[in-house]
Amino acid sequence: MLTIYDIAKKAGVSAATVSKVLNGRSDVGKNTIENVKRIIEELGYQPNSIARGLATKKSKTVGVFFQDHLNTGFRHHFLQDILASFKDVIGEYGYDLMFFANNHPENQVETFEARAKNRNVDGLFLLGVPRTDPNLIGIAKSSIPCMSIDLDLIGKNANYLCSDNIGGAMMAIDFLVEMGHSKIAFISDVFVTKPGSDRLTGFKMAMEKHKLPIVDNWIIPSDFSENGGYHSVKKLLVSDELPSAIFCAGDMMAIGAMDAIREAGMKIGEDISVIGFDDITLLKYVTPRLTTIRQKKETMGQMAAKELFKLMNDSDYSTSPLMIETELVIRDTVANINSSSFK
Repeated sequence: MLTIYDIAKKAGVSAATVSKVLNGRSDVGKNTIENVKRIIEELGYQPNSIARGLATKKSKTVGVFFQDHLNTGFRHHFLQDILASFKDVIGEYGYDLMFFANNHPENQVETFEARAKNRNVDGLFLLGVPRTDPNLIGIAKSSIPCMSIDLDLIGKNANYLCSDNIGGAMMAIDFLVEMGHSKIAFISDVFVTKPGSDRLTGFKMAMEKHKLPIVDNWIIPSDFSENGGYHSVKKLLVSDELPSAIFCAGDMMAIGAMDAIREAGMKIGEDISVIGFDDITLLKYVTPRLTTIRQKKETMGQMAAKELFKLMNDSDYSTSPLMIETELVIRDTVANINSSSFK
């Protein structure tokens, strides 16, 4: 088996010098680096990543805890897009991803911190982990650099990133009011996640800003799923008085809401308007085309990777939460009831 000692002998240098070249150290002469690299290529040497990790105390691996309340895993329509762009950027920095499974009893006993240290990962990326997870206290206090999405995790080596969910929700209500709507219902988040809580806050702030009534029976908790949105709006449609518009805290709930409206014999965007939140890729297959608040998923994944890289490689780096602006995407599901056809 070819070793660095064989490379060193042929190059006429020490094994320590070969190790420095393999690990990109700058304290080696240019000619020596070129000579060692030429011999490595000539002999077809493949460095042992585990041995290199022991020497450098870096595994060049990022651990990923990927969870969601509905157990959809990598099929999650929002998180999968963030993860894809995160992977692309962190890969450009030379890191691999290691996914931690959570469906084995032993994995549920051992803490995130212990599992990360056992696997010698250089950093952690958390997606979909609920605020109530007991592992978060240890991770926030640990020495392991950690980046999370939509989870307000703060610590010496931890930071988080989210969309402007309050601003996005206010943008949705502002648009509905502009279109003449004053009777607005909200399908909210039963799990009390940070995005769900912020969107409810934004909804209430915008309603108060426009001096519109907030009807308790028109705020119905759901679970971010299509089925959840369907059943929540089924309950809403038996109310004595119906809203003219429904704002859903997530696009999947909005898709379910549209099914319930159709089933009731009503027309979406005419009898009742619907607006969602996320702008998931699946919407290209939905009819009528859903008006929604777009989260910039690719930007979120890219920025999360860059932030984690700083946390892993700069011990003096000072963290602060990152927020990404949202944008309104106008399509076909919101009626303009100011127009003459609705008077």
